[in-house]
Amino acid sequence: MTARWQVLEERVLSDDWGLLKTTRLRLTMADGHVSEQWRETYDRGDGAVILPCDPGRGHVLLGRQFRWPAAYNGEAEPYLIEAAAGLLEGADPAERIRGEASEELGLDLASVHFLFALYMTPGSVTERLHFFTATYAAQDAQARFGGLREEGEEIEILDLPLAEALAMVADGRIRDAKTVILLQYAALHLMPGALRHESGMSRNGGLAAPSSHA
Repeated sequence: MTARWQVLEERVLSDDWGLLKTTRLRLTMADGHVSEQWRETYDRGDGAVILPCDPGRGHVLLGRQFRWPAAYNGEAEPYLIEAAAGLLEGADPAERIRGEASEELGLDLASVHFLFALYMTPGSVTERLHFFTATYAAQDAQARFGGLREEGEEIEILDLPLAEALAMVADGRIRDAKTVILLQYAALHLMPGALRHESGMSRNGGLAAPSSHA
């Protein structure tokens, strides 16, 4: 279906951490119908996220930190478990995510592998998130806490079996969308062998590993 659009008016509602605008649009639908509507957009720039994987042990590296929106929503546990992520702020996505891995997880990554870029909340947020993965080993995951204290961050670093992380998705302990996407991708494409011995994963709601003849 083809739709044509025209910006009629823009108003800035807030320009603090991000730019919040309301825009009046004229949309012409495929059948010729014309609709005028107001839409709000929140622009804080694009970002990047990474899931470090240890294929030898079947582990992934995540962080747990306080998230005010979760507390605002009345969550009993507003400390969310997430993959390391951050805003690009004009930097190359691969370069920026290596910096985030260092700041949040204590990892010094020589290289990272780009997976895809996704809109996470396309109804109102302009951010495109660049997804990455990388490999690490047990000796690389020695730090207990990460984050920049001057920015109010304290991130507990979690070196978890992939099977356990997927079980945490199933029971609600992990409820961050970007993290769930990366964990599922890892189970399907990066470390399917990590789940073959976990016969209960599919019953618990996690991803069952693909069969060897798939």
